[in-house]
Amino acid sequence: MNTSSVKHWDDLKFGCTAGGATHQDTNIPDIKTKAQMVKDAGVFDYIDRTPTDDEFADLLKASERLDLPVLAGGWFYTLGRDEALFEQNINKGRLLGSRVHNVQVLTHHADGHLLTNGEVADFYMRAFDIGMSQGVVPCFEVHVNMWSEHVGRVEQVAALVAQRGLPFHMTLDHSHVIFKMDNPAEQQVQGMKADIDAGHLILDPALPGNVAKRWIDANLVHHAHARAAVPANPVNVWARHPDGSFGRGIQYPFTKPEPGEYLAEWDESRLAPWKQVLLDLLAHHAGHPNSPIRQISCEFIPSVDYGAGHTYSIFDNNVACARWLRDEWRRALGAAGGLVPPLS
Repeated sequence: MNTSSVKHWDDLKFGCTAGGATHQDTNIPDIKTKAQMVKDAGVFDYIDRTPTDDEFADLLKASERLDLPVLAGGWFYTLGRDEALFEQNINKGRLLGSRVHNVQVLTHHADGHLLTNGEVADFYMRAFDIGMSQGVVPCFEVHVNMWSEHVGRVEQVAALVAQRGLPFHMTLDHSHVIFKMDNPAEQQVQGMKADIDAGHLILDPALPGNVAKRWIDANLVHHAHARAAVPANPVNVWARHPDGSFGRGIQYPFTKPEPGEYLAEWDESRLAPWKQVLLDLLAHHAGHPNSPIRQISCEFIPSVDYGAGHTYSIFDNNVACARWLRDEWRRALGAAGGLVPPLS
């Protein structure tokens, strides 16, 4: 056996976003308390955060004191307005020791026009140069309200980037894919339903050629977020945006909530499609020496489109998710002949 190609247990790290280090959307802790929560849980290797200027010093000190790396961060950007902010955040990532920066590029340019694939690819090229020069890999996320909400555009932009000689690195947050399954209204955004109906785009991870598996197999996934969602995920009618609209519903409890903690009846079997994508990702990383992913951030969060208004514990769901991921990583690694530590 070529031992240089054998994967090790430590070849994949599991973290928690700082946004998920809270129990509900009220009484949200400060960054020092969040870091302590993530450390004390005993299941996370790192915290995921691009801090505000006010948080930066506290997060850096907490990271050093707790021996809790800040391996990842992220932010959202409007092109034509936020290019300088991107550079500032990459610099923060470098100072914190981050490996990756999750990049959310909003659907529209600052002047109001819908971004083209070419414009996204152009920004990716600049972001790649800036990030790699500081040792922080920019990863463009599949996400609602972003250019990539039509998930078929990811491969299109990746192809444009490849034509220019660079690898395309993405953040896989497949909750944004899964919640659109069996959800015609959500599929209408950016006209994606036409491609689904024509058979050009497959959302269901149980079917061959599904979009998430294509990304995984093509080694596009450099970073991932783990937040559960289910097909036709219930709209979050317990929280509203400032314009009065309900949350879009892109979060489903990973563990069974107590009565009255979640707005719908909970059914564990509905998590199967979301889990399948992560199982595919773990198996791919365990068995393929060129798989680029090195970390997965658990990201159950309290925002309006996610868990706002609910009373189940956001953080406890992140902890449970991390435990499940570690168990499944052990299984995937063992099945691929990797080096798995003995059970304690």
